[in-house]
Amino acid sequence: MARYIFITGGVVSSLGKGLMAASLAALLQARGFKVRIRKFDPYLNVDPGTMSPYQHGEVYVTDDGAETDLDLGHYERFTGVSARQSDNITSGRIYRDIIAKERKGDYLGATVQVIPHVTDAIKQFALADPDDLDFILCEIGGTVGDIESLPFIEAIRQMRNELGRQKTCSVHVTLVPYIAAAGELKTKPTQHSVRELTGLGVQPDVLLCRCEKPLPDGERRKISQFCNVRPEAVIPALDAASIYSVPLQYHAEGLDSEVLRHFDMESPVPELSRWNDIVDRHQNQEGEVTIGVVGKYVGLPDAYKSLNEALVHGGMAHRVKVNIRWIDAEVFEKEDSEIAAFLEPMHGILVPGGFGERGTEGKIESVRFAREHDVPFFGICLGMQVACIEAARNIAGVSAASSTEFGTTAEPVVGIITEWMSPEGLQKRAADGDMGGTMRLGAYDAVLNPGSRIAEIYGSCEISERHRHRYEVNVAYREALEGGGLLFSGMSPDGLLPEIVERPDHPWFVGVQFHPELKSKPFDPHPLFSGFIGAALRQARLV
Repeated sequence: MARYIFITGGVVSSLGKGLMAASLAALLQARGFKVRIRKFDPYLNVDPGTMSPYQHGEVYVTDDGAETDLDLGHYERFTGVSARQSDNITSGRIYRDIIAKERKGDYLGATVQVIPHVTDAIKQFALADPDDLDFILCEIGGTVGDIESLPFIEAIRQMRNELGRQKTCSVHVTLVPYIAAAGELKTKPTQHSVRELTGLGVQPDVLLCRCEKPLPDGERRKISQFCNVRPEAVIPALDAASIYSVPLQYHAEGLDSEVLRHFDMESPVPELSRWNDIVDRHQNQEGEVTIGVVGKYVGLPDAYKSLNEALVHGGMAHRVKVNIRWIDAEVFEKEDSEIAAFLEPMHGILVPGGFGERGTEGKIESVRFAREHDVPFFGICLGMQVACIEAARNIAGVSAASSTEFGTTAEPVVGIITEWMSPEGLQKRAADGDMGGTMRLGAYDAVLNPGSRIAEIYGSCEISERHRHRYEVNVAYREALEGGGLLFSGMSPDGLLPEIVERPDHPWFVGVQFHPELKSKPFDPHPLFSGFIGAALRQARLV
């Protein structure tokens, strides 16, 4: 039977619970254990699919089509274990399912309550699909004391009683702030947070203390005494130079050893050569390139979290530093805008995905600049669509080319689709239906043209990539666009949906309908990002 590790956070949000869960899972993996990580999100949205990136950051998509919390991206990037629908649950989804059952009469007239109905649903989620796993790590979103998270804390309290301490471990991530005026680290916030958690019936077994200064032995013993944990179980977690050095840092502080001690388990010394190589590639770089990302949500880097990491991975593949310049696409829509001043210093231009009309004309202008000045270009999702619109307007003579996403148009080079084939069969959607969960979501196959640049990059003519979009490039414009040099080099297996476009006469010009950043990992950079950074290196005349 799998053992469960419950990860909670206190004092403030954004302490890095997701990164901690991913790092601990990677360390247990390095010791030979099979792991999976799950995320409990207390908010009432059914999933983050309709939430603004400014509210929540990026929406991470799994192979089976779930729109999930961005922490699942950390989980995949650190462990290589593909996340799935059953790895992320929200209060909204739980309450929706419970209310649907109540309306059908499934509870046989009983009064439906948080305990036991909501907590039972949470426990069923945590216990589902244990497979042959050694550890299941469950991260509770929010901070201890939040009203929204109380049912989740109660559920893990019940699980600890039902499974026993030999099968469960509680890890609490907390803050030990440094007060500059006093020149001291203060342990009181941690004490109060643990007291709050203990008052809810969960006694932590391990404390991970986020701090910006080394944690002296005296403060460590003080936390141990007041919080009722062993001194060795008080693990300092200082700020790291890179997120990819965190697993090594936590191992050096004894996090994985302490968790295994709690379970009374022994294991071989972890094999950490993979992580040593990652850190070496990230810290010992032999050059640098500058990539301009022309997007819509550039004010919040978490909106493009996976994209940012995939670019870093592409740099690791070549041992170069990737300097990312976030450029608001709306800047290029002003009358006095000098696009060259922004884009000439760039060794590569990337236009990422997004929704809505705002900023699209600026993105189209950035595509035009990359095409006309032979700057390596990478378009993702909407980035591919605006590349097709730019080609239609400026080369193919379709001056009114646009997307139906931006309003009624006489030349819908990009339009909404209401039917498409998925691995589960024919999918249908009403054009005016609900927004949530109605896109082409998850992994879909594509067939690549033999001899094309994209087939060379992948080393294959058959691929599978993750999608998240409502609109598609209209295949009716294929002949006109290919006449202008924009080759449709990847299509859906039925030949109806364009998946990839490229310009064979350009140093590196690729647009993809899917999101390759979702499958990139530090130990396995995605070939498209490795290829793009390689092209940027050539642009910078570094190779």
